[in-house]
Amino acid sequence: MRVFGIQSDGRFSEYVQTPFQVDHEEKVLEDWLESNPDGIVEDGRILIIGRQVVTNFGGFIDLLGLDREGNVVVVELKRDRTPRDTIAQALEYVSFAGQLDTDQLEGILRSYLNDESLSLAEHHREFFQLGPEEAVAFNKDQRIVIVGQRVTPEIRQTATFLGSKGLRVTCVEFTFFQANDGTRLFSQEIVVGAESEKPKQVSSGSLPVVTEDAFLASADESGRAVFTRILELAKDRAMPIHWGTKGFSLNVNVEGTHVAVCFVYPPDSVYKQTIRTTLRGGVEKKSAVPKKQIQTLWEQAEATGLFVPAGRELKCEITRALSESEMNSLVQWFESVEKTVKKYGLK
Repeated sequence: MRVFGIQSDGRFSEYVQTPFQVDHEEKVLEDWLESNPDGIVEDGRILIIGRQVVTNFGGFIDLLGLDREGNVVVVELKRDRTPRDTIAQALEYVSFAGQLDTDQLEGILRSYLNDESLSLAEHHREFFQLGPEEAVAFNKDQRIVIVGQRVTPEIRQTATFLGSKGLRVTCVEFTFFQANDGTRLFSQEIVVGAESEKPKQVSSGSLPVVTEDAFLASADESGRAVFTRILELAKDRAMPIHWGTKGFSLNVNVEGTHVAVCFVYPPDSVYKQTIRTTLRGGVEKKSAVPKKQIQTLWEQAEATGLFVPAGRELKCEITRALSESEMNSLVQWFESVEKTVKKYGLK
């Protein structure tokens, strides 16, 4: 395929197809696919939940994701393997992924995003913006996506055969172009796909952790004011802050164990610019706070007028500047949770 740009005088300027290995490593392609999950498959988005996920036989799945229906998606780069090795490895990886249960998938996601209290179900629902009537059962089906500069006829034939037997396999070819002025283009074409005992332990590589300065810079003015106040509260009351790949969690230190009170997310995250409680997650799971008292904390949060229900938790989306009174109510609620957790201690 030849690709041309149109100059201001109407003349065509051809982009030169460049072998990917000339200026890049396979890791760069993996980065691009990870950052652009909308373009991986032909029929919708993919929520990436893990990268370089270790299998039970010591292999590494390049990218592990979920589609809208909760099906597991194994994304593998072809690299320089033979067609037989490419298919064999993809089948090995999808057979491993097919044995993962919801808790293990959630563990992979938490490790990937450095967020120990993340709910897979809620994260998936938010990412795909599912309606309240849409129910999802995770990992009822699996699919393979093979990505390479050239998908050989042998791979296409085998992938098509597997598809006819019920295993969904998508093959994607990509091409990298570069113009004399340095402009770069990336094209991709879907060439196939348009038509036991569970593993005991799984792990995934993690994304880099965000810094406080970078996080505050990513927030808008209203969010920055609220988040700065929360960080100041944490310093004043010695409440540990755990930084994740996007935001942070505010915690209560109980005898060296950190109990999460809330998670704070920036505008470019799945949850938008939001504070999400962990009353039914971190607090209820780790502390000895009675359910009746947790319900009281829930009602106190709603009474501030800032929190609304969001699945099993509450959320406060920062879409405007908070008044000083609202800010004080928010801080007082965090202090109330801290005192309650310290009063009852750990389970």
